[in-house]
Amino acid sequence: MSNIEFAHPWVLLGLVVVPLMVGWWLWRYRKQDAAVQHSDIAVFDGVGRTLRARLRWLPYALRVVAVAAMVVALARPQSSLSRQEMTVEGIDIVMAMDISGSMLAEDFKPNRLEAAKRVAADFVEGRKSDRMGLVVFAGQAFTQVPLTVDHHVLLQQLGGVKSGIVRDGTALGDGLTTAINRIKDSEAKSKVIILLTDGVNNQGSVDPLSAAEIAKLYGIRLYTIGVGSLGKAPYPFRDQLGRVHYQNIDVEIDEPLMEQMAGMTDEGRYFRATNKKALQDIFTQIDEMEKSKIDVTQYAQKRDEQGVWLWMALVALTLELLLCWLWMKL
Repeated sequence: MSNIEFAHPWVLLGLVVVPLMVGWWLWRYRKQDAAVQHSDIAVFDGVGRTLRARLRWLPYALRVVAVAAMVVALARPQSSLSRQEMTVEGIDIVMAMDISGSMLAEDFKPNRLEAAKRVAADFVEGRKSDRMGLVVFAGQAFTQVPLTVDHHVLLQQLGGVKSGIVRDGTALGDGLTTAINRIKDSEAKSKVIILLTDGVNNQGSVDPLSAAEIAKLYGIRLYTIGVGSLGKAPYPFRDQLGRVHYQNIDVEIDEPLMEQMAGMTDEGRYFRATNKKALQDIFTQIDEMEKSKIDVTQYAQKRDEQGVWLWMALVALTLELLLCWLWMKL
């Protein structure tokens, strides 16, 4: 049964009727009165129970078996025969995400940061065979999740990322360096960093180009993504009474720097996302480019196995009827 699956597993809930049928029969059996009432049963001494009396439970047991078999058949049990021959060039990916205050601008809905998190989550869910990690940065950088194959944990931590947990600013060099430290010792054949930001480098102790040069030395491919619409973007701020107001701020992304950083690494590329759809398309492109390094051949075949259960139900019902009509006379 280890290779048996069910096309409609919820139908198996119908098996709850089996213990109910058994319980009902036991209750009825115990409630039955004696067929013969007599003041003295001495006359019955030495009279044993007949085979028919001993097997009076058998027709009902066959009915229970038939019901259980029909429920299993309706759930469509299927046996699976599969073979998978896979030649995988391991890929490790670290995402370095900007969480500075400007990521709260609402030219993306609901804002840049939340849009980036949702698109990144979809990307993670599509990379089931890869190790992935997460670095966040603003004026400082730190590792949120080291490289892991536990994508459930990664998605949980990604969902909890928010702006304001570190000093504000944009430290591109520090963010990239932290990501490099997380992946540089990897033995994977392909090492990738995706750096996403919406600003200009204005904080940190490491020059972004120096960080990109380090990435190149370690054989790391760098994809950089600039996030922000063209021109101005609405940014929320609170007044002294806590009321939210919006102010249009200039969208400033150092695209020449981002492009230069990516170009310094082997096959690295810079992308610009001016809306959420464009950001989704960028992650799709990266996904396809990296998937080209995985060659997988799969063969799978499923065969319906409900026939044996239907035959079991038919045989059980037939035996019940024969016993009742030809022998038990119930």
